[in-house]
Amino acid sequence: MSTPTPEQQRSFFETFGFLKFPGLVKAELPQILAEFEAVFPQLGIKHDGTKRTMIISFVDQRAGLSALLDHPGVLAAVSNLIGPDFNYVSSDGNYYTGETSWHRDSLYKSNSYIKIAFYLDKVTRDSGALRVLPGSHRDEVQETWDDDELRASATRWGVEMRDLPAHALESEPGDMLVFSHRLRHASFGGGHSRRMFTMNLGRRAKTPQEVDDLISYVANQWSGYVPAPYGPAMLETATPARRVHLTQGPEYWEAGIARRKERAGKGA
Repeated sequence: MSTPTPEQQRSFFETFGFLKFPGLVKAELPQILAEFEAVFPQLGIKHDGTKRTMIISFVDQRAGLSALLDHPGVLAAVSNLIGPDFNYVSSDGNYYTGETSWHRDSLYKSNSYIKIAFYLDKVTRDSGALRVLPGSHRDEVQETWDDDELRASATRWGVEMRDLPAHALESEPGDMLVFSHRLRHASFGGGHSRRMFTMNLGRRAKTPQEVDDLISYVANQWSGYVPAPYGPAMLETATPARRVHLTQGPEYWEAGIARRKERAGKGA
């Protein structure tokens, strides 16, 4: 089968909410693995296998990981989906332990946020691979499906969460997965030290709704975890081309913090 065209990839993503790019960063994998392993001791963090270990603003800690924002293949894939002037908004690095129940990452009205994920260990359907419910990011589905309903699948439908009909994005190190923040996803059967890191990206905010969603993203999912939008390695090694993706987050940083404080004051 021939490789899908950018137009076909975009149409598939809009319909089903995810894409897989096999071997996209395979050539860079040795450096990526070394940089991933360096972040945790650099920050004095050790994974003991009893629970998930996560670092926010992860790729920002190392020049080699930050350079993924300059990778031609990554840029081409992301630009095709959300535009060449997209925003890099945050990242996380993980040692996963156990399973992850069905959930979404965000539900902003502009539907402009995506996540790219890199699994650094081979994962299959029953050893922690990302499972997705195709099409569950679409507006009409948001009105009919509820996350709590999925988590109560055994009671509601007599089917365990791990047995719900889903697509498993089995992955090899060097692959890149892309999925909408709205897409319901989960993982089952994983071990105690699955290595994975992600980057969260969004369309450049141009409409009032997109600006409001960016401020909410800062308030809800970013500024509460880190003291500044980006880490030093990300900024110190940034080329002019990379800086295009690093402008709007800082621009709306203070507005996001203000919104977070306002909501906290109201007990929201």
